[in-house]
Amino acid sequence: MAARGLKPPVAARGVSPKPAPPEGVGVYTGKTEKPCCLCGDERTVARLDLPPRAVRLMRNADPIAWRDIVGEVSVHFCESDWALVTDLVLETGQLPLSRCNVARASFDIREDFEALLNEVREEPDQAPLEREMLEEAADTIDRAEREGFDNERDLVEAYVITWALEELDAEASA
Repeated sequence: MAARGLKPPVAARGVSPKPAPPEGVGVYTGKTEKPCCLCGDERTVARLDLPPRAVRLMRNADPIAWRDIVGEVSVHFCESDWALVTDLVLETGQLPLSRCNVARASFDIREDFEALLNEVREEPDQAPLEREMLEEAADTIDRAEREGFDNERDLVEAYVITWALEELDAEASA
């Protein structure tokens, strides 16, 4: 039984994680590929997209104004650290974010958009994004429990989102 009260399925071996896009491919969206948030290795194999409030659970997050983050926060992992994160989440039910360095996360800050567009924007409302991410996470977990899972990365991301927001909500109500 997982430590958080959820029973994740046994991790399927041989399922490859969703790869990070190759360097230099795609349109610039304001975000850049970052190194592994655990060790700093530039060669990453997996990415998790998290709600902005989750940065509060990461190492060195105190100076980050999470309410000014626009959109999701992405953390990247090298091959060996992805294996560790997968085991922590799916085998032991532990949230790995406290080990992630927020300086290696990828996110956009409202002031960056203001400078680009030359206009002042209001503080983003994170609630709709959190609701959407939680709903998708719940669907992924439910589907995995019913049918098994074929995408390990999506399941790891779903548990991390769910547990991170649960932990932050518990801190806020304490």
